[in-house]
Amino acid sequence: MIVKLIGLTPAPEKLIASAARICYDSKPNSPEADERLVGNLRDWGHFSTYEHASATFLLEGISRACTHQLVRHRLASYNQQSQRYVNESNFDYVIPGSVEGKEEALGLYKDFMESARDVYGKLIDAGIPKEDARFVLPNATTSKIIVTMNFRELRHFIKLRMGKDAQWEIRDLAAKMLDVIRKEAPTVFGDF
Repeated sequence: MIVKLIGLTPAPEKLIASAARICYDSKPNSPEADERLVGNLRDWGHFSTYEHASATFLLEGISRACTHQLVRHRLASYNQQSQRYVNESNFDYVIPGSVEGKEEALGLYKDFMESARDVYGKLIDAGIPKEDARFVLPNATTSKIIVTMNFRELRHFIKLRMGKDAQWEIRDLAAKMLDVIRKEAPTVFGDF
C-alpha cells in the first residue's frame, strides 16, 4: 500500500485560524497564537473552520474491497482506476494476513487468484469487453484512487477507520494517511 500526499491547501493551519478569526473579527498577532487557536478549535469541536483546508492523496495497491469502504465517506472527491477501461490481465492482489500466515490457505488463495487472472484473460481474448470481463475479478484486486477530503472530513475518516472495529486494511490506510498529514498540519491532527 502506497499513500502519497499530492495536493494540500497552502498553509492550512494559518487558513483555519484566519477563518476562525472572521467569526470574532479578531486580528492575528503571532504564529504561536494561531497555533493555540487551531488547537482550541479542535478541543472545542468547532470544526467548521477545518473545512477550509483540504488534502489530496494518491492511494495505490489497496484492494477494491478497501476502496468500497473508502468511498462510503461521501464528503470527499474520488477518481479511481477504471476496470471498465483498463486491462486487468496482470492484476495484482492484496493477501490478508490471516491467509498469509497459513501455508495451505495461502496456496488456495494464490491458486484462485491465478485462476481468476486466467479466466479474465481468456474472456478478453474471446472478445469480451473489459467492462464485462471485469465481473470475474476478485475484491482483492488492487486499485489506484485519488481522494480529496477537507480536514473536518479527514479527521472524521481517521477517527472511524482507525477504530478497533474497522477492517484491517482500511485501518492501515487511515493510519498511513494520518502519518502523512500530521507532518503538514500537526495541530489539527495532533490529538490522534
